[in-house]
Amino acid sequence: MLTGILLQISTNPQVIQGAPGNAEMSLLELISKGGWILAPIALISVLSVYIMIAKYFEIREYTKMDENQVNNFKNSLRKGDVNQAITFLQSSNNAYSRIFYHAANNVGRPIREIESTIESASQIESNQMSKNLHYLGLFAGIAPMLGFVGTIAGVIKIFYNISLTDNISIGIISGGLYQKMISSGFGLIVGVIAYTAYHILNIMVDKYLSKIESEAFEFINIIQSK
Repeated sequence: MLTGILLQISTNPQVIQGAPGNAEMSLLELISKGGWILAPIALISVLSVYIMIAKYFEIREYTKMDENQVNNFKNSLRKGDVNQAITFLQSSNNAYSRIFYHAANNVGRPIREIESTIESASQIESNQMSKNLHYLGLFAGIAPMLGFVGTIAGVIKIFYNISLTDNISIGIISGGLYQKMISSGFGLIVGVIAYTAYHILNIMVDKYLSKIESEAFEFINIIQSK
């Protein structure tokens, strides 16, 4: 039986002629065979890349810390000159300055209130930095599912056509199947990109918040000593 199948494939001109064409197929031609489902996946990929790039530069701008400004701020606090410390914070507009501006304005109040102020200000900055990041998490889940839906729809169509023509051949099945699996592959690639970007950007935010916690601890120690 196996010998007969191999002989049938070797003598099938469609199979022999199809191989070189497939080998020379360009990436754009391959993608074009994925079907209509690639349109929403392509849209998701564009949105994912846009959000990824925009949020990266936004978070990097938010998390900038001028070491000279920070040192001058702390030195002023150690000297007991709160007004000068606030002036140093007003010289730049970043998350650190905004958080500790509110904290410095509460110097003299109970420590619990100052800690609560720092925590609230940090949460506001964190929410601002994380704004729209949830879309990347959403896209990371939707893109592979859309690709899978496209593949399943294509497989159903293939077997429906086979039921109508009663023609089961390797060319018909494999030719249609590889075209429909393009959507799954493309969806997975977009999903991986969105998933990776989502976690990298969240790591940037978490890393900065950890640094703010360390700075807040030092800030509290300074004002307690004075």
